[in-house]
Amino acid sequence: MAEHSILQRWRSERTAAYLSRAVAQAEHDPAKRKLFQSMAKAAEEQAAILARDLSHLPDFVPSLRARLIARLTHWFGPMAARVVLAASKVRGLSVYTGRSLEAGHVMPTSVEHVGAKHRGVGGGALRAGVFGVNDGLVSNTSLVMGVAGAAVEPSVIVLTGSAGLLAGAFSMAAGEYISMRSQREMYEFQISQERDELERYPEEEAEELALIYNARGVPLRQARALAKRLIADTDMALDTLAREELGLNPDDLGSPPKAAISSFLAFAAGAILPLLPFLAGAGPNAVPIAAGLSGVALFCVGSVLSLFSGRSALVGGARMVLIGAMAAGATYAIGTLFGVEGG
Repeated sequence: MAEHSILQRWRSERTAAYLSRAVAQAEHDPAKRKLFQSMAKAAEEQAAILARDLSHLPDFVPSLRARLIARLTHWFGPMAARVVLAASKVRGLSVYTGRSLEAGHVMPTSVEHVGAKHRGVGGGALRAGVFGVNDGLVSNTSLVMGVAGAAVEPSVIVLTGSAGLLAGAFSMAAGEYISMRSQREMYEFQISQERDELERYPEEEAEELALIYNARGVPLRQARALAKRLIADTDMALDTLAREELGLNPDDLGSPPKAAISSFLAFAAGAILPLLPFLAGAGPNAVPIAAGLSGVALFCVGSVLSLFSGRSALVGGARMVLIGAMAAGATYAIGTLFGVEGG
């Protein structure tokens, strides 16, 4: 490995140690605090191993980005900051999303057991899809109502609404693709680093894994035995380290094309609803029909979103209708004003 790459890895480990200490200082739970203090020490030890291959060892000064992340962790807590902490390769964050392994519970002995907590039921995709429909519905309803308020021809409303649908859907798809691509590249980079670290210092990686299990309730002696058993197989070790140290599921890093297509379709599904009466040639009744369709759809979207918040479906639906009505009403009033001036 080139010295420049080793230097970057050395800085990465020192940064991880710095941020692990920041997490420990912000953590109120004694077991988690001890874990991140140990993680900081382990990162320093791994940095020392890398330093052996450097001809010149510079002074370590935390970057502005690292200091900002440490401040965010102090202000909002490690749980809220875990995404940005993970991006800086802070290990052990799975304690905030993993299962507690209390005495009497079955300890994981394979990748399948270790990674079970990372296998969801698709709730995140459903939630993202519902939000995409909601975005398309609110934005295009507001656009259609604004143009309709200006009392223009139905053909102009259809053209404007169609343009709004396509522009919004492509924008959502492009944004989701870039976001997912960046996220996947970050995850792949972190996993490749874990692979290199596993080759360089397997004993240190096994100890880090043992500390994570210990923080989750497994006696340290048993945790070390379990970690050594998992580390013995290279493929299993890499999979386990990705899941337990980084909180990642290597089998499900996300697909940028699928995310883009899903976002496009979800937005378009919501945005097409207020256009349907105009496409069907409803004439003077098109505006109230579009408002009614959008209102019913907004209520349904709000009710579905209440499943994720635990709130009343009736309250969630009514709130979404109110928000949509305010947005559409405002644009309709503005359209009416401009329509009067244009006449």
